[in-house]
Parts: sequence; structure tokens; C-alpha cells
Amino acid sequence: MASSRGRSKSGGGGEAAETARRLAASGVEAVALAIVINSGVTLVKTIPLRRFEEAARFGIGLSPVFTVFQVDDQITSSPHIGGPAGDTRLMPDPAQTIGLAASPGWALAPVDQLDQEGDPYPGCPRTFARTMLERLAGHGLELRGGFEIEFFLGHRATPGPDEADPTPAHTGPAYGAIALADVEPFATALIGAFEAQGTGVMQFHPEYSTGQLELSVPHGVGIAAADTHLVVRHTIRAVARTHDYTASFAPVVFAGRVGNGNHLHLSLWDRKGKNLFQGGRGPEGMTRDAEAFTAGVLEALPALTAITAPSVPSYERLQPHRWSGPWACWGRENREAALRFVTGMVGSRPEAANLEVKSMDPAANPYLALGAIVAAGIDGLDRELSLPQPVADDPASIPARTRRSLGVSRLPDSLSAAIRELEKSSMLREAMGDVLFDSFLATRRAERDVFEDQDPEDVVRVHRWRY
Repeated sequence: MASSRGRSKSGGGGEAAETARRLAASGVEAVALAIVINSGVTLVKTIPLRRFEEAARFGIGLSPVFTVFQVDDQITSSPHIGGPAGDTRLMPDPAQTIGLAASPGWALAPVDQLDQEGDPYPGCPRTFARTMLERLAGHGLELRGGFEIEFFLGHRATPGPDEADPTPAHTGPAYGAIALADVEPFATALIGAFEAQGTGVMQFHPEYSTGQLELSVPHGVGIAAADTHLVVRHTIRAVARTHDYTASFAPVVFAGRVGNGNHLHLSLWDRKGKNLFQGGRGPEGMTRDAEAFTAGVLEALPALTAITAPSVPSYERLQPHRWSGPWACWGRENREAALRFVTGMVGSRPEAANLEVKSMDPAANPYLALGAIVAAGIDGLDRELSLPQPVADDPASIPARTRRSLGVSRLPDSLSAAIRELEKSSMLREAMGDVLFDSFLATRRAERDVFEDQDPEDVVRVHRWRY
């Protein structure tokens, strides 16, 4: 992997000082340095605000072994990582550090990992994503995007080995006004918090499954799409706590029911400020670059699935007829296709046209997912790929022979199958680099070995409160 430039030990002082002053003026006393590891779990280390400038220069220590932590806190190893030795430095990004309206006195800072010499740590997911975005910039393109997240809200039972199932905050009807009324105080506080801290809200509504809600926020530029996602999840948790609820971002909260998605919407913009997903002569008005990028993602979908649906319970969600995107195809407004092309309303298309990656759930590390999708898109650009015909119908309703003739297939239906596809991807190995690629595979294999043969009810229960 072509390494993204690390920040030197003496760099970033002016920006860090300005950020510290801004945070102090808003009453912040502590900053949570947040990192998402290969298991999809978000970790934090907290510093008082007075140490923020120092942390921006010298970082805060974290063992490399967290790169091979599993979702259940067991530790595996990879050819490059394992054991108690070594150190990385968590380097907060002042430009992306935000005060949290729902957590008075607190701010959240996304971090890059460096080694003690100030060089990028090759197992850092955020560095990987930034590197891919820099490669995209080399094509004269900028990514704008955001995650549309579904989550469960409910009352958690007393934690313990015999913990009962949670009580959902609503029981429907799906998308219903009754369900909204059930959670209205929470919703009011949540929207207020996002607006107050500057994150903003695009829309919020009750979703299909029991206790399920959905929230989307305005798109960000580049790495901000993933950074904002960390803020979104933390804010939801904080508001839920103040209303005596607990939020779960697990792929499936109740076995056999519709699970939580974490869809990525993205668009490509050129140096003239034009959205390349509209106004072109390609399929559905795409420009040639937008088509090639999309074709690259489409071709890589089987391998990408190990990254976008990385847990054993992810495959309880990734099922046909659940609008989870389980089919390797694309189509305009086709919610069963893994890639849904969204044109937007007439008059809004220059800004609104985008590509939605649906085959993703909240177990996915947003930095790995963003970086891997961009890497696949760049591969499509480099090879000048073209898209096949779009699929307008539910692929499950199309005869199998016709599906095969259209090149439409199911995405992997288990973590084992997804791992096999990822193992074959030389493109993603080159993009991620051996250290990150092998450590990610090690965590996926370890979780597969522990959970894949267990009863689905037990698997869902173990994962329910880990994300």
C-alpha cells in the first residue's frame, strides 16, 4: 500500500491549539480518542482537554495487538502482529474533532495510528482509507458520501450470562406514525443534539424491524464520511442513555428478523465541482468515470462482502427479500441489488445523484469499508470497466438461467464464503497492504471458527451489544 503521509511529532500545533481553544469555549473538558479495529468495535482512550495539543504532537500509546482483537475480546494473531510487544501512537485529527452536544463536557477525536518514529502504522484502517482517497484525488476526483444507519432501540435487561432479550422501544407498525409517537421524546432530543453540534440530520424514521430506527446525516467530503459515522453512533448511544434506552448497532438483534443496515451513499465530483453521477452519456446518465468506478465496485463485491458484512450474524441479515442488497448486481432504485443507483428528483440531480452500497451492516469498520470500496472503484477507473445491463426487478424473481445470462449472482451467504472471496483478491491485498490485509483476515477467520457452527440465537445474543 502506498502510505499516506504521517504527521510529524512537531506538526499540527497551530491547528491543535485552535481546536483546543474552540472546545474549551464550548465547555469541553475531556476528549475521547476513537479508533475502529478490525472486528468493527470502536475503542477509545480519553485525555483531558489540556493534553490535546500534546497528544496531537506525540500521540497516545496503544498496543498493536488490538489490530487482532476479536469481537468477543479474544486475541488472535497474524503473520505480522501478535503478542505483547510494540507500540502505536493514536494521533487525534484536530480538523475532525467535534464537541458532543449529547455528552456535555466531551469531544470525540478520530485518530490515525503512527509508529514511534512518526511513520504511518501499516495496520491503521483510517490511514488506509485516506490513502485510497488520495489515490482517487490523483484521478482528479473527490468523494462525497455518508452512511445511512439503522439501529435497534430498547430497554436492556440486566447484563449477565442469562441476560433476557431487550424490550423494543416500539413494536411497529413499520415506518408508522404510532412507532414514531412511541419514541418521540428520544427522537426530539436526538435531532436536537445533531443540529446543535453541527452534524445535522437529513432524515429520521421508524424502520421495518421491531425497535428499529433509521437516521441519515448530510454527506461529508472524503474521510469525513467515516469520521462523522463515529460521531453519529456515539451521539445515538448518549441520547439513548438519557432516555433509559440502549442502542444496538448489531447486524441482527433478534434471530430470524430483519437486521440493521449501514448503507454507504457516495458520489464523485471533479475539479470543476460537477457530480459525475449525472449529466453523462453512460447508463442512467452516469459519466464515463462514474460508470467505470461503479463497475469496479460491482466486480469486487464478492470479496468486498467480507469487509462490508464481516461478522457471522451479518449473514443472518444478508438475505433475499429483506432489502439488504444480497445480489451482486446494480439497478436504478432497486433495493434488492447490492448497488442501488439513486438519480434523485428532477431538478435536484446535479447534487443528489449517487450510488448506494446496500450490502453493508454496522459490524463493518467504516474506514475499511470506505477504503476498500474506493480501491475497487479506482481499479475500475484504471481498467476503464463498463457496467452490465441494470437489473430492474427483484433478482430472486428472475429465473436462475436468466440470472446467469445477466451475470447476476448471490453474494457470499456465510462468513466462510466471503473470506474465500477476499483471500483471492490481489487487488484488495495490494491496496490494503500485507499487514492490514492479513490482520483483517486473521480476525475474520478467528470469529468464523468460534461462531459459525453455533446456534443462530446464541450467535445473535453474543453480538447484540458489541457494536
